[in-house]
Amino acid sequence: MLTVSSVNVNGIRAAAKKENGLVEWLAATSADVVCLQEVRAEPGQMPAEVREPEGWHVVHAHSDQKGRAGVSILTREQPEAVRIGFGSKEFEHSGRYVEVDLPGLTAASLYLPSGDVGTPRQEEKERFMEAFLPYLVKRKRAAKRQGREVLVCGDWNIAHREIDLKNWKGNQKESGFLPEERAWMDRVFDEAGYVDVFRKVHPEGPGPYSWWSYRGKAFDNDSGWRIDYQIATPGLAERVKEARIERAETYAARWSDHSPVTITYDFP
Repeated sequence: MLTVSSVNVNGIRAAAKKENGLVEWLAATSADVVCLQEVRAEPGQMPAEVREPEGWHVVHAHSDQKGRAGVSILTREQPEAVRIGFGSKEFEHSGRYVEVDLPGLTAASLYLPSGDVGTPRQEEKERFMEAFLPYLVKRKRAAKRQGREVLVCGDWNIAHREIDLKNWKGNQKESGFLPEERAWMDRVFDEAGYVDVFRKVHPEGPGPYSWWSYRGKAFDNDSGWRIDYQIATPGLAERVKEARIERAETYAARWSDHSPVTITYDFP
C-alpha cells in the first residue's frame, strides 16, 4: 500500500511552532509521501524538525520572492530523480511546483496561484494555468511511455463543482470559482485525462471541504472550500483504497487553515 498526504501548511514555521502542530502530525502520520504547499521559507529558515525530519527524504523548492509560495515533498524512500518547475521560465523559481520519481510513480506538489479578480494576481493565475495544462499532458504521455503513473497533489485554488464549496451561489464571481477556472479544471480531467481521486471515492456532496477561512465562524459553520486535490493518471486512480480529509476536531486544534488530504493506494 502507498499512502499519500497533501496539505497547505500556511507557513511552515508557524505550523511547526503550534502545539500539536505540523511537527507532531509528521511524527504520527503513516503516510509514505507528504506534499506541502505555501511553505513560505527557505530551508535555512526552517527549524530542523521540518527541514530534515527524521525518517524522511526531503525536497524543498522555495520561491525567489521571500515569504511567498514554496512547495516541498517528503518521502520515506529516497527519490530516483527530482525536478523543480515545469518548463515555464516565468514560474521556474516561483516555488509552485516540484516533482520526484519513485519506483513506478512520479509524485508532485503543486501550489497554483490563488488569484484576485481584476488584479495582476488573477492575470498571474491565468498565465500559470495556460502554461501548466500542456505540461500535464506532456508529463502523462512521458509517464505512459516509461510505464509510470503520475500523481499531482496540492492546493489547486479552484473549487471544481458546486458541491466543492459551501456558498457556491455567492462566489460565482470570485477567484477560485470563476466559470473559466472551473472549465479549466474540466480540461484537466477530460482533455488531459487525469482523475480527481477523492471524488472517485466520494462522488456525493456537498463537501467535505479542505480549506476554511480564519475569518468569522467559517470553520465552526463548515463554510469551506475543497481546493486541495490529489489528481492522478487513471491507472493509479483505479487503485485507490481509501480517501479522507483530516479535519481538525476543533478550531483551536488547527495548525493551518487547510486540512491534510490523505489517500491510500494499492500500489505498486
